[in-house]
Amino acid sequence: MNAPLTISPPAAISERELLAATKPYTVESKWKSWWHVGSTLGVITGVLTLAAIAPWWWLQLIASILGSLVMVRGFILFHDFAHGAILRKSKVARFLLSVYSMIFMAGVSYWREAHNFHHAHVSDMRESSQGSFPVMTLEQWANATPMQRLYYRVNRNPLTLLLAYVTVFMFSNTLEPFFRQPIKHWTSGASVVLHFGIIGVLWWLGGPMTAFFAFILPYSIAASLGAYLFYAQHNFPEMDLLPEEEWSRVGASLRSTSYMRLNPFLAWCTGQIGYHHVHHLNSAIPFYRLKE
Repeated sequence: MNAPLTISPPAAISERELLAATKPYTVESKWKSWWHVGSTLGVITGVLTLAAIAPWWWLQLIASILGSLVMVRGFILFHDFAHGAILRKSKVARFLLSVYSMIFMAGVSYWREAHNFHHAHVSDMRESSQGSFPVMTLEQWANATPMQRLYYRVNRNPLTLLLAYVTVFMFSNTLEPFFRQPIKHWTSGASVVLHFGIIGVLWWLGGPMTAFFAFILPYSIAASLGAYLFYAQHNFPEMDLLPEEEWSRVGASLRSTSYMRLNPFLAWCTGQIGYHHVHHLNSAIPFYRLKE
C-alpha cells in the first residue's frame, strides 16, 4: 500500500459541475448489492465457523485472521447502507446490516449521527475533532488548555488505534453515547449486550479458545484495522485543515481526504474504501462503483 494521495480537480470545473458529474454513479444495481451482502455475510460465517471448530490451533489462527479482514468488508457494507447507497428501502437488508453493526459495537443511531457529522465537517478547522480523530493547527495547540492537549495526545496515540476494540468501539461508539442519551441511542447499549452475549455463548459451547479464535481475536484485529483506515484517510502530511471561509464539502473531499492505492485483495476486503475522496464527494455512490 502506497502513501495516501490527494487529488485536485481541474480549475475549469466548478464544484457544482463536479458534483453533478458524480450523480450517474449513484444508481445502484440491486442484484450486485445483494450479491455483495449475501456473499460477504456467508464468507464471514464460514470462515469464523472454521476458526471455531478447526482441529488445529494454527488453522484456527489463519481462519481468525482471514475472518477479521472480511469483517472489515462487512462493516463497509453497513456503512454504505447507512448512507443510503445500497438497499435503502429493503427491510431485510436493514435487519441484517443493523444486527451486524450492533455485533460490531456500532449502534445504528449514534453511528449515523456521528458519521454524518463527520461528512459535513471533515477538515473544518472549527469542528474537525467531532466524529473523527482530532487535528490541531500549531496556533490551536498553543492556545489549548492542558486537558485539551491531553485529550489530543490520547486520541492520537498509536495505542488508541491498537486497542480500538475498547477505546473506539466499546467506549466512543457505544458506552459514551448510550450513557449520555440512553433513549435516543439505545442501540448502542444493546450492541454491548449482543456483542458480549455472543462471546458468552461461544465460551459456553466450546470453551475460551473457541470464543477467542471465533470472535475476540478477529474482532480485535478488525476494530484496529477499521480505526486505522479511518485515521489514515484524513490524517496525512498533504491534507489541508480549512478555515470556515474556505471550507466546502467538495473542497474537503479533494483537499483533505486520501486516495489509497490498494492491491485487489485489500481493495476487496475494504470495500474499495481506498477511493475515499470519491466517497466523500458523493456518499450516495455504492462502494462497488467508486472506482468508476
